[in-house]
Amino acid sequence: MFQVASDPLQQFQIKSLIGVKLTDGINIDFTNSALWMVLSVMAVSGLVLWATRTRTAVPNRLQIVVEMLYTTAQNLVKLTIGNEGMRYFPFIFTLFNFILFGNLLGLIPGSFTFTSHLAVNFFIAFMIFIYVTILGIIKHRWGFLRTFFPSGAPIAFAPLIVPIEILSYFSKPVSLSVRLFANMVVGHVLLKIIAGFVITLGIAGIVPWVGLVAVNALELLVAGIQAYVFAILTCIYINDALHLH
Repeated sequence: MFQVASDPLQQFQIKSLIGVKLTDGINIDFTNSALWMVLSVMAVSGLVLWATRTRTAVPNRLQIVVEMLYTTAQNLVKLTIGNEGMRYFPFIFTLFNFILFGNLLGLIPGSFTFTSHLAVNFFIAFMIFIYVTILGIIKHRWGFLRTFFPSGAPIAFAPLIVPIEILSYFSKPVSLSVRLFANMVVGHVLLKIIAGFVITLGIAGIVPWVGLVAVNALELLVAGIQAYVFAILTCIYINDALHLH
């Protein structure tokens, strides 16, 4: 029976790189997860700054890449929120690229995928949830409560509709974070297992090696799709807060 080279779940282990002990039981640690978050921000910032350092009539390859990222985020906002949503474009653009580069950098051997941790994803999703809720309350005040009972719905169905709408509303950060978490974990575990078979089988591992290349290509696609889905759902939540039902 073949065994993989190492535990496929070991790649998700949080490790402290720099630790400062404040008191007994309380430490401040800079972890591998935090490191790759910083690298993701630096990668996005570096790409944008380097690509836009000069402006030419015929864009180079880096400029084309940045323009594609910009256009993708712009279309997300316009299609889901409308032109009035462009005030939220910087936020959506930043969110989309942060998650995208986090997913892509996580495919580098020896790296760490911070989007594969539910705690990280849930924190981002929960902050979005709080932001969207505050946005809706500021714009609609008490009218925001119509979120839980659509106008025009029969009042007799209120005992049924209101609990369902409340549950649906407060489950948004959970569904948003779990979707990204599950896709990242499953893909990386599969990559690790197939890579283990390639190493174990040696020269006979040509078949799993072909599978490994195919799964890597699929993971590149999934990395982009999941960043896109995360961003478009955020746009939908903002649109719901602005326009209610």
